[in-house]
Amino acid sequence: MTNSIYIDKIQGEENLSTNLTQTFHISTYGCQMNEEDSEKISGMLKRIGYSNTEIKEDADIIIFNTCCVRENAENKVFGNLGQLKKLKEERPNLIIAICGCMMQQKGMADKVLKTFPFVDIIFGTHNSYKFPEYLDRVQKDGVQVKEIVNKEDGIVEGLPIDRKSDVKAFVTIMYGCNNFCTYCVVPYVRGRERSRKPEDIVKEVEELISQGYKEITVLGQNVNSYGKDLNDGMSFAKLLRTLNEVKGLERIRFMSSHPKDLTDDVILAIKECDKVCEQVHLPVQSGSSAILKSMNRHYTREQYIELAKKIKAEIPEVSITTDIIVGFPGETDEDFEYTLELVKEVEYDSAFTFIYSRRNHTPADRMENQIPEEIKHERFNRLVKTLNEIVERKNKAYENKTVEVFVEGTSKNQESRLTGRTRNGRLVNFEGSKDSIGKLINVNITKAGSFSLTGEECK
Repeated sequence: MTNSIYIDKIQGEENLSTNLTQTFHISTYGCQMNEEDSEKISGMLKRIGYSNTEIKEDADIIIFNTCCVRENAENKVFGNLGQLKKLKEERPNLIIAICGCMMQQKGMADKVLKTFPFVDIIFGTHNSYKFPEYLDRVQKDGVQVKEIVNKEDGIVEGLPIDRKSDVKAFVTIMYGCNNFCTYCVVPYVRGRERSRKPEDIVKEVEELISQGYKEITVLGQNVNSYGKDLNDGMSFAKLLRTLNEVKGLERIRFMSSHPKDLTDDVILAIKECDKVCEQVHLPVQSGSSAILKSMNRHYTREQYIELAKKIKAEIPEVSITTDIIVGFPGETDEDFEYTLELVKEVEYDSAFTFIYSRRNHTPADRMENQIPEEIKHERFNRLVKTLNEIVERKNKAYENKTVEVFVEGTSKNQESRLTGRTRNGRLVNFEGSKDSIGKLINVNITKAGSFSLTGEECK
């Protein structure tokens, strides 16, 4: 499937010629998949003549690309929408659109329209490629558009993408999830697993290389399941080996991996492919086998620990990162202690930590023994303290060492400094020439902290 025919059509429409000086602003919530969705929406808008503005209040189109994994993200969206009411009254021609995972939830679109009737366009995750069509209908006919497709369609190829970076890029290799973890809404809002054809992925990567990109991160809710629906023998390990042969590509990263599906051939591909970075994001979620079973994760504490040991044995320089949820329904003090013990045993290089957030229409929301908020926060603080101590100690081992860094750009906090990452994903800030952006260079590490390394470019 492709939407390029429609984009090309409306690009030539006379009534859109006035859009050449108009602007849009996209606020993105959630994961890397949402970020790439926003890059595609931005690419479509730029194709038909709009330009991006970082100042939301100045934009002619304001778009919220939403996440529904945690309640906090939803609350932020509602708060930001509420703030736009006065702006819409002052500027009736302002177009406000809301899309993404949050809109895909049952009844959410109607709730948004009832609470915020000034919203012009609402669409979901399965039909974002049709945004130019919805925009055209609003502008031509003055109608309000709400279109949520509840069943995933085929994969749409050929959409323009407005990449945030000039040197590294996300490349989605599959969509959806089949795992149905009891706390998670992703299978309901992103649909079942659908893999892109390997030739389409390779074509996209080759086009990125021709544009000067050097590093890609392949994305999927569970990349280890890639290819299972293609019925042609393709697997994630084979895809990694295929991408490793693409000329001009320097580094390959991937996320996320489900522990139950990370097989020996994937571990060997990471070990043997020189472009695949020694970094594995391996979400554990809990260190208690009882809680893992309640989460429907399909592995035990012991199986996870053995997998982490195997990865480290095969790939000595590997960094293992993770996701952990604190306060899942029924989590006892003993369950939480199991999590702390696992964290100490695996010794993660970094972790995304979350306080369990109830999500409508998930099995966990209906479970008894919901954990009081004060207990969740106390456990969360203990977990973060333990993780930070481990990460800082592991980072300290890099002081006075020379590491290879892919230079991504200037530091967000200090534009006179450069920033990049080691092969195993550690963030490095250092003094250097902007001519190094997009290159692999050696950096001597002079100082280590909990979240980054500081160094000097080797002369």
